[in-house]
Amino acid sequence: MPEKSEMANKNPKKANLLDHHSIKHVLDETVPEIVGSRGYVEDVRKSNIRLFMGSIIIVIALVAQFYKKKFPENRDFLIGCIALYPFLLFIHTKEKNAILFTYPPEVFCGYLLIGFLSPGVQIHFILRRAVGSFSSTGLVVSSKLPRFSDQYTLTIASADPKSISAGQPVELTKSVTKWFTKDGVLVEGVFWEDVLALVDKYTAEPKKKK
Repeated sequence: MPEKSEMANKNPKKANLLDHHSIKHVLDETVPEIVGSRGYVEDVRKSNIRLFMGSIIIVIALVAQFYKKKFPENRDFLIGCIALYPFLLFIHTKEKNAILFTYPPEVFCGYLLIGFLSPGVQIHFILRRAVGSFSSTGLVVSSKLPRFSDQYTLTIASADPKSISAGQPVELTKSVTKWFTKDGVLVEGVFWEDVLALVDKYTAEPKKKK
């Protein structure tokens, strides 16, 4: 968790307490920073794929709307769009609540190299290289804050649930009033503690039985 002096120097994160989208945005944008402090690096590839799928859906809708031929001349084209749209929409919304995808946490391997300057004189080098972990997978972190509710739910699950290293999903549900002052300022220390506890709970959970 960040030092208190570091938090004091940071600009406070503030939300409009009358707008649940504003509250969720502040919490969601803080979660990656907290999870990253445990060694999980964000995997932007999956986020980019979702954005790409969303762009394709928009393009299909626009082309179908403004296609130069009118019905029934464009019937085959419309059938193709109608058939493709639900498939792309399913892929795009499959993990609609996901706010973060990560790689497995990095572990470091050390290598000892021995060099000889002259007979009897040795120089030792230690190289450290980051490698992926074989005992865990990346994470999918999802969040929900229903409209007209103060209950924020954060879920951590494996990005590869079929892996033998996948952990059991864990969940935290708490009122957002526990993390914000009456002026809408996020109490980061408390939020960090809760999210870190959830990450630690995930890593401590027994792996799935295969």
